[in-house]
Amino acid sequence: MIRVEKIVDKRELKAFIAFPSSLYRDDPNWIEPLYLERAEHLSKKNPGTEHIEWQAWVAKKEDKIVGRITAQIDTLHRELYGEDTGHFGMIDAIDDPEVFSALFTAAEDWLKSKGTRKITGPFSLNINQESGLLIDGFDTPPSALMTHGKPYYAASVEQQGYAQGIDLLAYWMHLADLHFSPSLTKLMNQVRKKVTIRRINRKQFSEEMQILRQIFNSGWQNNWGFVPFTEHEFATMGEQLKILVPDDMIYIAEIDSVPCAFIVGLPNINEAIAGLKGRLFPFGWAKLLWRLKIRGVPTARVPLMGVRQEYQFSRLGPVIALLLIEALRDSFAKRDIDALEMSWILETNTGMRTILERIGAIPYKRYRLYEKQF
Repeated sequence: MIRVEKIVDKRELKAFIAFPSSLYRDDPNWIEPLYLERAEHLSKKNPGTEHIEWQAWVAKKEDKIVGRITAQIDTLHRELYGEDTGHFGMIDAIDDPEVFSALFTAAEDWLKSKGTRKITGPFSLNINQESGLLIDGFDTPPSALMTHGKPYYAASVEQQGYAQGIDLLAYWMHLADLHFSPSLTKLMNQVRKKVTIRRINRKQFSEEMQILRQIFNSGWQNNWGFVPFTEHEFATMGEQLKILVPDDMIYIAEIDSVPCAFIVGLPNINEAIAGLKGRLFPFGWAKLLWRLKIRGVPTARVPLMGVRQEYQFSRLGPVIALLLIEALRDSFAKRDIDALEMSWILETNTGMRTILERIGAIPYKRYRLYEKQF
């Protein structure tokens, strides 16, 4: 009854990308991604494909697509964690154990043929892109570049022998609730004498993005599943941020003129693409630009933040993070952005979680990364 087909051409890839639009048709919190963006993500235009080999499949019943999955090999991940690692991702399917079983069998067989004995996921396509399976927080739409899902996904994946690797948290914060206690304010005022917070320099945007990459790779290197960003990946990201993010929504912290931390605020693009049904033509471009540049969107996401490793376990590290959040608050308020998502945060990152909860943020979504060994 169930047939699994490997994606081998553009026509089949188009159907693979389009499948979730029918699966989530009746979900009021589903935001259909832009088809053009998804197609580029799964093409050589994605710089991650320089170190990621992937394959996709769909499951069919009576010639109708009822599920999809990808499997990936990331050479950068293998350099850090062993030549027997691999990943799965982009899992979507109807509520049918046989469909999930068929999809995972195809993905695992392909991964085994590549020498894989340890599988983690879901990633689209690696941990620096969309990561995690939503397990809590189905009652609100996903923020920009975050995933959505069905409540039955977790049990369906676990039935295939996968166990929790680690959870990722998304925090929600209304700017009206953002507050710094007297003790935090005192610490921040003391650190201001040592730390300079500045906007990114648009005239040297490419160079600035590489500074951000170096800080990110330093600050995240000991985290679960860390894979470094390449220069090409961050340069491509910079091209996108340059269009979407104003200068006063990217800040760098410096000590003695040496960059030590950064933060990026991103207008919630999902609010701008809602209702476009994944299409930019013929009028989607105009609607998107008007919503982003003229009308504006009321929420934002902080998708990137990093503090160099040497400051993370010092007194300075947490306070630098607070100063960066404070800088973004004023930029958001100027644009009538009244709420933001901070994501994602590893559940084990108690330092950052404590900071966020002390200033008024609450965890409102939880994503799970799974693992399986043969």
